[in-house]
Amino acid sequence: MQQQPQQGSQPQAYTEPPQMLTTKDSLYLNDMLAWNLNAMKKCHFAAAHCQDTEIKAELDKCGQMHQRHYQQLLAHLNTANQNMM
Repeated sequence: MQQQPQQGSQPQAYTEPPQMLTTKDSLYLNDMLAWNLNAMKKCHFAAAHCQDTEIKAELDKCGQMHQRHYQQLLAHLNTANQNMM
């Protein structure tokens, strides 16, 4: 038996971020920071122990991507925090 999609039950999209973060939002952002930091560290460790130069370059590139994401999240949080003060 297939379920029918419910009409009109989609959440409303925000055009701007909310002024306040809920506890759930804060915990999720903390998780995102931790995931990116952990992935960055793992890529760095793997690249340091890799002998294939092509794979090492890709691991470095992947680690840099996670570092950028981590820094972007921090920048957004710092900007939002400064606007609140």
